Amino acid sequence: QVQLVESGGGLVQTGGSLRLSCLVSGDTFDNYAVGWFRQAPGKEREGVSCISNSDGETFYKSSVKGRFTVSSDISQNTVYLEMNFLKPEDTAIYYCAGPLSSYSGPYFCQMFWPNEADHWGQGTQVTVSS
Repeated sequence: QVQLVESGGGLVQTGGSLRLSCLVSGDTFDNYAVGWFRQAPGKEREGVSCISNSDGETFYKSSVKGRFTVSSDISQNTVYLEMNFLKPEDTAIYYCAGPLSSYSGPYFCQMFWPNEADHWGQGTQVTVSS
């Protein structure tokens, strides 16, 4: 069973930066794919970014390209989302998530992101003040 735990959210001013972390349990991390999603109050959840650890391919929502960077540290079982030049519209609860872990892999972002995932973290709040 895959478990994901986010950390690193907080309050930042417009133009500031934050780095989110997602610690992933399980022994298939090097073949796994992890996506970042967010949900703002009154809005639908949306996919922000994703990384496939098996081939290193990354994906981004168009509005965050050039500002956000997703990366993975295989030795730490951790995926990071570096967020720069933050805007008030980035305010949301951010979740990391992954596909159903039913075999040893490899897993790819195209299997689930940006639409849905099966394993979810608890979420971390990001607030960008204007």
